[in-house]
Amino acid sequence: MSTDWENRYLTGDMPWDKGAPHPALVDFLKTQPLRGKVLAPGCGLGYDVRAIARPDNEVTGVDLAPSAVARADAFPKSAGETYRLADLFALPPELRGTFDWAWEHTCFCAIDPERRLDYVNAVAGALRPGGQLLAVFYLNPDHDDGPPFGVSTAELDALFSPRFELLREWEPARTYPGREHRERMRVLRCEK
Repeated sequence: MSTDWENRYLTGDMPWDKGAPHPALVDFLKTQPLRGKVLAPGCGLGYDVRAIARPDNEVTGVDLAPSAVARADAFPKSAGETYRLADLFALPPELRGTFDWAWEHTCFCAIDPERRLDYVNAVAGALRPGGQLLAVFYLNPDHDDGPPFGVSTAELDALFSPRFELLREWEPARTYPGREHRERMRVLRCEK
């Protein structure tokens, strides 16, 4: 099962694009800015990347769709953000083992569920030892045939626990309309 992400951007078929950073990310950043080097896989048009970017960090948004990367890069820069055309599952060597944080918003729910363990290993491979993953997981979208594909907290535990330690988990107080009570935020530390 494969999605032609470039075609989705070219035709404007992007229901995941809300035109703003995720509200729960904005809330989190008010109390704990992400410092150091931050990876945002599946960054799309870069709203979350720009929300994370500050003068004291470096945020790299990666996406498979050339149009998404070009459009994200065309926005005015808010700080030290960059955008790269890259596949999370085959990151260039200079992006492996270098990040202090990874931000997950729509990448995990968009990939084929058969590749979820590959996702865990790819994110762990991008992080430095002790690096952290801040994530909002979409538990139960409206349809089963995806993307987006739903996930249970038990499945998240089983997938991530071999490589990550769960530090915190909560239901976001704010999210996009229609996603209330359907998401979980997690902070996980990479145990390598």
